Amino acid sequence: MAQETIFEKILKKEISAAVVYEDDHVLAFKDIHPQAPVHVLVIPKTKAKNFSEMSRWAPNDTGEFVNRIGIVAEKLGLERQGYRVVFNCGEYGGQTVDYIHAHILGGKPLNISMA
Repeated sequence: MAQETIFEKILKKEISAAVVYEDDHVLAFKDIHPQAPVHVLVIPKTKAKNFSEMSRWAPNDTGEFVNRIGIVAEKLGLERQGYRVVFNCGEYGGQTVDYIHAHILGGKPLNISMA
C-alpha cells in the first residue's frame, strides 16, 4: 500500500493547516512556503496523483474542482488585480506531493519566468 501523502493527512485532520475554504469537494489552505503574498493550495477531496489520474474522474468531478479554484480566488479577494493558478506535475514540473493540487498565487505582480 502506498504511503499517505501530507495532503491526505491534512484532509483527515491529522495535520493542521491554515484553512481558508472547505466544502464537499475541496479543501484550500495557506502554503507553508509561500511564493507570493497570497499562496493557497486547493486540493480535491477525491485523490488523484496527477492529471493522468484525474482524467479518469467523471467530467462533473473535474469541473467541480476547477470551479472551486475560482471560488477560492474570489474569496481571497484576488479577482480585481488578478492571480495565477499553477499545477506542478511530475518531477520535471516541480511536483513535490503525489496528490493533484492547484496553487493560487497573488497579492503582487507576478513575473513570467520559465526555468
